[in-house]
Order: sequence, then C-alpha cells, then structure tokens
Amino acid sequence: MRVLLKLVLDCDADAAWRALRSPAVFRRVSAPLMAFDSLDASGFTEQWSDGEHRVAARAFGLVPAGEQLIDIHTEERLDRGHGKHSVPVPVRIVHDTGRGLTWPLTLTTSWHHRMAVSALPDGRTLYRDELAFSAGPMTPLVWLAYWAFWQWRGVAIRRLAASW
Repeated sequence: MRVLLKLVLDCDADAAWRALRSPAVFRRVSAPLMAFDSLDASGFTEQWSDGEHRVAARAFGLVPAGEQLIDIHTEERLDRGHGKHSVPVPVRIVHDTGRGLTWPLTLTTSWHHRMAVSALPDGRTLYRDELAFSAGPMTPLVWLAYWAFWQWRGVAIRRLAASW
C-alpha cells in the first residue's frame, strides 16, 4: 500500500535537500505524535549518512513504540521535465528501506520510503514523499495510521520549510 505527499515548499532545493538528511528535522516533523532517540553509539549526527541507523520510537513522546532500523541511501538523477519545451530536471532522493526491529513496528513487513526534491523555476521546491509498505492482513489498519502521520508530517514540513 502507499501513502503519498506532493508539496511546494517555500525554500530552495538545496535547503530542502539538507533538511531531508537532517535527523533534527526528522525529529521536529514527527513531534509530538512520535519522538525518536538514536540508539547508535555516536547518537544523532548533523546529517544522515548512507547506511543503517537504529532508533527507538515513542508515541506522543511517552509510550514506547519499538525500535526501528532506518536504512538510508541517497540518489541524484535527471527526471524528464514538464510542458511542451521541457528540459530534464535534477532530482535528489532519500530512500529509507529500513524495518521495524521490535513490536509493534515489526507489524510492517516491507518498507520503502522515498523523499524527493527538485527546484521549481520560481525558486521554490517541489517535494514528493512516498511510503510503500506492507503489513500483511493488517495493511489497511496500518495504512490509516501511516496516512494520518504523513498528513501531520506534511503540515510540519510546509510550516518549517521557510526557515530552512
């Protein structure tokens, strides 16, 4: 199943790209619905590096919600432009193909989260966010929870973008 967001952000694409790779921004756009603590020996860094990062999740900042592996890799590519006289558009993408390590996060059996940014002609940023996941027979119920959380994240991302 999928959850999608497509937003125009009031910041340039370079600022949005830095924000997508920032654990601090990840924590801000998740709060107060979810809080995350690093389980890596070095804690959260300024920018996510490609590779695996262990976190503990807490619902509403209080209720333990399990441990998660965030597995990041980044990609830069050219996408076809839009319109009659379009030119290819550079797109930068963060992929997270991690997984839940403990219950209840292990209900989700497959996970691919993609966040993409590209510059718009007016200096703002097109932000696309897609979560593709499966949770077996629980998928429709889990989808509802993820959909609500993604809407919250979208509002927070749009609100914070001007400060990036």
